This record gives sequence, C-alpha cells and structure tokens, in this order.
Amino acid sequence: MAEFQFYIQLFFIWLLSTLVLRAMLARKQHKKGGVRTPPSPLALPIIGHLHLISSLPHQSFHNLSKRYGPIMHISLGSVPCVVASSPEILKEFLKTHENSFSNRFVPSAVHYLSYGWNGFMFAPYGKYWRFMKKLCVSELLGSRTLDQLLPVRREETVRFLRLMLKKGEVGEVVDVGDELMTLSNSIISRMAMSRKCYENDDDMEDIRKMVKDTAELAGKFNVSDFVWFCKNLDLQGLNKRVKGIFERFDSMMERVIKEHEEERAKRKERGEGDGIKDLLDILLDIHEDMSTEIKLTRENIKAFIMDIFMAGTDTSALTTEWALAELINNPHVMEKARQEIDSVTGKSRLVEESDLPNLPYMRAILKETLRIHPSAPLIGRESSESCNVSGYDIPAKSVFFVNVWSMGRDPNIWENPLEFRPERFMSGESSHHIDVRGQHFQLIPFGTGRRVCPGASLAMQFIPTNLAAMIQCFEWKVVGGSNNGIVDMEEKGGVTLPRAHPLLLVPVPRRNSFLP
Repeated sequence: MAEFQFYIQLFFIWLLSTLVLRAMLARKQHKKGGVRTPPSPLALPIIGHLHLISSLPHQSFHNLSKRYGPIMHISLGSVPCVVASSPEILKEFLKTHENSFSNRFVPSAVHYLSYGWNGFMFAPYGKYWRFMKKLCVSELLGSRTLDQLLPVRREETVRFLRLMLKKGEVGEVVDVGDELMTLSNSIISRMAMSRKCYENDDDMEDIRKMVKDTAELAGKFNVSDFVWFCKNLDLQGLNKRVKGIFERFDSMMERVIKEHEEERAKRKERGEGDGIKDLLDILLDIHEDMSTEIKLTRENIKAFIMDIFMAGTDTSALTTEWALAELINNPHVMEKARQEIDSVTGKSRLVEESDLPNLPYMRAILKETLRIHPSAPLIGRESSESCNVSGYDIPAKSVFFVNVWSMGRDPNIWENPLEFRPERFMSGESSHHIDVRGQHFQLIPFGTGRRVCPGASLAMQFIPTNLAAMIQCFEWKVVGGSNNGIVDMEEKGGVTLPRAHPLLLVPVPRRNSFLP
C-alpha cells in the first residue's frame, strides 16, 4: 500500500513539474518574440484541454471565454484549436482571411459518412466544391426547384396537422420532437427522392434513427480525432456505430437509385416527359451528362443526399421544437403570433408559405429562436495556411470554432440576451435589420461567406410556415410539467442542438374546418 502511494505521489510531482515547465517555456517564447498564440487555460500533457470540455462543448467554450476572452487557444489533444465568440473577431477570421479558412473541420465520423468527402457540405474548397455550390444555387436548391416542390411541402404539412388533430381529439400525448422529425424527414425524403418514408415503417425508422445518430456522433469529441497515438483505436466505440449507420443508408440509397433508374428508362421508352423532377433526378441527369465540367459519380450522388438529410431534417425539426417550447413558456408571444396569423388568413383557410411576407412577427420569432437555440451551436473550420489574426499567430491545420451559441447569449451584443423577445427583430428596434443568412456576424445560424448553408432559403420558408400552422390549429397543453406548465429548456450534446428531454404535449384543436 505504501509503495502504491509513493507511485501516486511521484506521478503528481511529475505532472506538476511538466505543467510548470510548459508554462515557463511558453512565457520565455513570448519574451523572445516567438509565436504569439491567443490566451489559453493551462493544458495537461497529451490530452491538452480535453478534460475541460463537457458533453456540451459550446457551453464549455462559453464558460472558458468568460475568463480568457472572445478569442482563445485550446489544445484538443495534439490538435491546436482557436475558439472565437465575438462578431468582430469572427469577421476578421471569415472575411479578411476567408481564403485561409475555406475548409470545414471534418471529424472522422463525418468523413466516413460523407463517402470520404464525396459530398458537398464537407468537401474541401476547390473545383468540385465550386461546381456543387453553383449547382445547389442554380438547380438543386434554387428558387425554381423550391417553387416546383411547394405542393410536396404543403401535402406533408397537412398530413402532419391531420395526425395532430386525430391525436388531439382523443387527448393523446404527443412527443412533438419525434413527430416533427417525421415531418421534416418526409418533406426532405419526398423532395430529394420522391419517397414517402412513412409509407414504409422500416424506412421511416431507419431514416429517423440515422439522422439522430449522425448528429449525435458528429458532435462528439472523438479521442481518436485528437490524440495522435489513438488514431487507429476505437476507444469510444464510435467507429462501429458509424459503420452501421453508413451501411444502412448506403443500402437504402442503392435501392432508391435503382428504382429511379428503372422508372427513368420506362419513361424514356414510352416517350414521356420527365414531369417535376426531385433532387435525385437532377443529380442523375448530371451524372449521365458527359458534357459537364465535373463528372458526378454514384458516390457523389449518395453523399449529397446524405448531406441533405444531415443538414435539413434534424435542424429543421429541432428549431421548430425549440420555438414551440419558447412560445409555451411565453404565452403572450404565442397569442400575439396567433393574432397576426388570424388577421392574415382569416378563419377559413390554412396559413401558407406565400403568407410569410405578411407575417413579420412570425419571422421575428424564428430569428429569436435561432439566436438562443442555433441549430448548429458550433461552426468548425480548418486553416489551410498560417496567418495572423487579431495580432495572434494561427498555424496551418488549426481548427477554428465559431461559438454561435455563445454570441447569441452575449450581453455585449444583445440586450437581456436570455429573454425570448422577438420584438427585438421588429421594425423600430435596433436589431430589426439583422438578417440570418450570413451578412451580420452577430447572428449566423446558417454560417457565413462561401460556406454559408445553401439550404437557408428552404429552411426560412417551411420552418415558420409549419410553426404558424401549429399555432393556428392548436393550443398546446404541457404534460407532466413540474413547474406549472413551464417547459424545461435543458440541452443535449450533438453537432446540432437537441433537447435533453422530450417535449410531451397534447394538441388541443382550435378549429379544423379549413384543413383540406
């Protein structure tokens, strides 16, 4: 026993000596005019600052920034990282030095799921990425395609509302998050590949589980990504789970692509037109076109569809869920939104996407939700070359994290930042001019610059429309609330921002005669 205690004491003496030595060397380096890095907590050997990062990294970074400032150096194992939580510093990184930070930080789980960078969302900046960005803007997610697929979104919204009506009439409790996930999955599935996933329970469950698991795994700090000698070890069992998700998705996509190819061949034989194309049809057209500047492979197509599900389903469902939770906790906001909707639609028809220009308060509610509950709390980039930002030296291959969550709660940027007050984005308020599409650095839920999310326009259409329909058609009664019907707002870890606890509500119908 005495010998064991001796070794423990020896270990702590070694650890303390190492920390003191590292601090002395760092100070000496600064005095000699060496590399100047941003402020940083004291790091441990090998693991760096990994011990300071909880399962909610954005909250850990936020707490550290209160002590070390809006720009920090963090060592995650052997990977140097910089964390920014100030619009001014962010602007210098992603506008002044955009060329140096045009690549996303890609964890090994995401790299595997994106078919080895064959998709668009995580592809390195270059000729292929520029081709896909142009394709997204002009065809895949352009206004013409979105307009053509509007009936699909409306049908799915009506189906969802009818389901809520059926459950509400018998007082059934609804897990709103699960139902919203099914709704967003169904919309994206039909837009991407004309597939009604709820008609096949197995496919629906596979897609829903795939999206949730992918968001969770992509947001975990995998030791293998950061500690060099663990690179080929699966200490947390994440690689096994990732491979399982990938195999299920790849099998489903092969089946769907084959069905599309067979249907396209039949239409060609019959001399029929293509009709309204889904995203997979557009991708297959480009795949078969030998004159395009980039030849899309089958892996490119599958990876892009994976990107669409990763970026468009979980995030949309969660944003709607957080917004509804905030409205329940702020009934005066709910009532004001309902009055606005009723004044535009009357009491004889369902709210539609075309009504959004006349619903400024609904648009403000969405902005306020994205401020407090950004769908992606951290944005990760990787430096392609060394540069100097805000007087600090940033080496190549550094990971740059933008703490979007922290900026949304900064009292130096927002008055009473923890208060849910959509009025701040209404005409006459100081923040009314702020847009969420990357032009104003204090609010960038969709990113900014050349890496801004190309699906932002789609999200800004169907999220507020679905939320408005839920407000218009139902009162939402909290189940099991321990605080007088107040919904808890605890978060869960992930690359997105899920709720820690299910949002369990009973939809109490207001009116239903206008449901088609």
